[in-house]
Amino acid sequence: MIAWKDTYMRLCRPEEQKLYKHLLHCVQVESPPQLIERFRSLFVDGISYPNAEILTALDEIADSKLADQEFKYVLNRCCHILINRWQIQPQLQAAIPELVALFESRPAGMGIYSPRYRSIRRLHELLKLFTESEQYLTLRRLSHAISHPTTDGSGDGKSHLGMLIRRYPYLYEHCLLSEDSTYEHQQAIRQMQAKAQRQFEIDLSQYVTYQVRQSQQRVQNHGVSVKPLIAPVKNPTLLSDRELFSGIKQYSGKVEGSYTYRDLAQSFLTHSSHTPCFGTFKDELYSYLVSSIDPAYGKRQFNNRLYNHLQNILPHNDSQPFNEFLLLRTCSHLLNFLVVDSRQQPQHFVFIDLISNTGINFTIGLLLKIVLICRKVKPYLEKRFSILFNHYEGCGTDGVKWLIQSLENLNVALSIHFGAVDLSYLKQLRQV
Repeated sequence: MIAWKDTYMRLCRPEEQKLYKHLLHCVQVESPPQLIERFRSLFVDGISYPNAEILTALDEIADSKLADQEFKYVLNRCCHILINRWQIQPQLQAAIPELVALFESRPAGMGIYSPRYRSIRRLHELLKLFTESEQYLTLRRLSHAISHPTTDGSGDGKSHLGMLIRRYPYLYEHCLLSEDSTYEHQQAIRQMQAKAQRQFEIDLSQYVTYQVRQSQQRVQNHGVSVKPLIAPVKNPTLLSDRELFSGIKQYSGKVEGSYTYRDLAQSFLTHSSHTPCFGTFKDELYSYLVSSIDPAYGKRQFNNRLYNHLQNILPHNDSQPFNEFLLLRTCSHLLNFLVVDSRQQPQHFVFIDLISNTGINFTIGLLLKIVLICRKVKPYLEKRFSILFNHYEGCGTDGVKWLIQSLENLNVALSIHFGAVDLSYLKQLRQV
């Protein structure tokens, strides 16, 4: 569970309360087009507004000594007064990207002879600061997540990574919520995440079922291609058919002898329950992880770096009894090392090196081994990938194909092990 700062619960000045109350009334009686035009007039242009009392309240907020730091929170809350109402009504959700797009438009003329010239200029300065804030970036990601699939630009060579956010429900809580997100918005995002995840799992299951039936039909017709007996089902990922099935077989099939990742994790947990101390556990964890690493690659440098990293995790606890808290802390530290450390220090050389030398499937499999022995660390893994997503979200998709393939494979792996999708019948598939 993510802990959010209650920044939005700070003491609201009377002029803020007046502004919120006004918008709460408007959202109940006006249509989205009317509200968007109202927003443009009040916040983007700022030249005139039919309610002089509200315009005066906005000017007072903008003139505050703390406006440079706090206006972003005020404007974000105003946006969410509209968004929270539209988000629970599917027929109105299309208005959300239109609202967010307002902040990308140029304000109307300054009106240099207006007695409000100074206030208008100040509002435009604050608006620019808002578009550079985390609050605005979060709104823009929400816009991409809500947009229709055909607008994500995937595969057109001109899109940027941020436009693909809707494809990865496991990133929603980390990318679509900001520090001042209200409880209502947090709940809406979690519902949106559950719905998107459920739909992906359904689409994936239907696609695999279709491919299995196609394979069976080819066998029955001695390898001769014939017209499909059922309607074709589209691959729900951005992976090729072969890449997708390679991933599914990796995450659900046998990976070490007759053992699946789930078997290996269960065996390790059973054995570690008898581990005498934390130091011994780290040695056993090292062996558990490197068994998946190509020896030729591991012996060059990776294995030593992994071992040293493990030894440096809470070394003062090495002689202490092993417990769940130490398991959680160890797995969290490992994900920092293997994926990315933090938003402030987004170095991810180890992750790049792993996928370059062992392949994306094996790299995601290595991360899966960690999450399967400590399921509580799953949100932490998702957070690591949200850091990478945010770091590259402005990049063109052609330049970050490695990350897109990683995100897609992680979506498949998490769906198999933590979702409701059943791909046990994959063994019936002989070839794709």
